[in-house]
Amino acid sequence: MKIKLKVWRQKDRKSAGAFKTYALEHVSPDMSFLEMFDVLNIDLVKKGEEPIHFDHDCREGICGMCSMYINGHPHGPLQTTTCQLHMRSFKDGDTITVEPWRAKAFPVLKDLVVDRSAFDRIQQAGGYVSVNTGGVPDANEIPVPKKVADEAFDSATCIGCGACVAACKNASAMLFVAAKVSQFTLLPQGQPERKERAEKMVAQMDEEGFGACTNTRACEAECPKGIKITTIARMNREYFGAKFSSYEVAAGGGGD
Repeated sequence: MKIKLKVWRQKDRKSAGAFKTYALEHVSPDMSFLEMFDVLNIDLVKKGEEPIHFDHDCREGICGMCSMYINGHPHGPLQTTTCQLHMRSFKDGDTITVEPWRAKAFPVLKDLVVDRSAFDRIQQAGGYVSVNTGGVPDANEIPVPKKVADEAFDSATCIGCGACVAACKNASAMLFVAAKVSQFTLLPQGQPERKERAEKMVAQMDEEGFGACTNTRACEAECPKGIKITTIARMNREYFGAKFSSYEVAAGGGGD
């Protein structure tokens, strides 16, 4: 295959960026998208040029590091991570445009690498669960209905890649935050900090500069782990319930 790449190059977060075009020949359809970038970078190094910087780690669709905006879609044309995207998804002679995530809360560090530490701070704001789940031999002795456990696990599959933010016209992080709130809210171990967690995580999300959700469902369509938009509805219920309880306490109503 012959491929033409239009790649965003940017020296650092303070510098202006621009697209640069590269031509690749003899691209195997069986290459992953990242392997194709590896080949391109080897060629660039041989020519004495600086390689293209991009995030990657496990290359197994687990870590969420491989964030690339490809031909107008986070991670490319398939609902998967970039490392699991293969060149057979493109045609011989295609021109492929590759950009970093575009969001105020995800500043570009270099080329295709963005700073996603905002996600870390949101999770840190949520804290941990304080319920003792038992020792290793006992595992967890708190019974959890299978339906609830399955829903919690589905939310916990979120890998924090940021595709939801990249897909959203408002750069909203609601799907990510909702998934992290839901995985604890659904389980009995997450109940003691339930209200405080929802309030703090939403507040941190707003502080980081993410946009609002307008229910276009682009996040759901692009999420490589299939997180559903219904998790946002759950988070909204948790958040407004927590705020109402806080208001009752402040007004002397007692709350619960």
